[in-house]
Amino acid sequence: MANDKENLSSAEMLRKTRTFGKVRCHNPSCMERLEPSPGATQIKCATCGMEYRIYWVRPDLPRIRGPVWEVNRKIAAEALNRKTENSSSKSRVKEGV
Repeated sequence: MANDKENLSSAEMLRKTRTFGKVRCHNPSCMERLEPSPGATQIKCATCGMEYRIYWVRPDLPRIRGPVWEVNRKIAAEALNRKTENSSSKSRVKEGV
């Protein structure tokens, strides 16, 4: 079970890969690592644009409390509008309009 090179168990090797002070975006298609500034109450994902409320378990350990609903509803509504526009334009092409 131990790694011969460093004589570490699997759990000890995994512990080296842990990151403190970072959280992951909860958007399933994104999952980007986010690093909030110390004491911040919100963070925005640079990749997908979703915003989350942050709370601090310890001064160096942030956790996501939940989404910022106003921002995320706006992003979801824009995505839905794009999809409905694309589907309606595809149906017009099939009809020959």
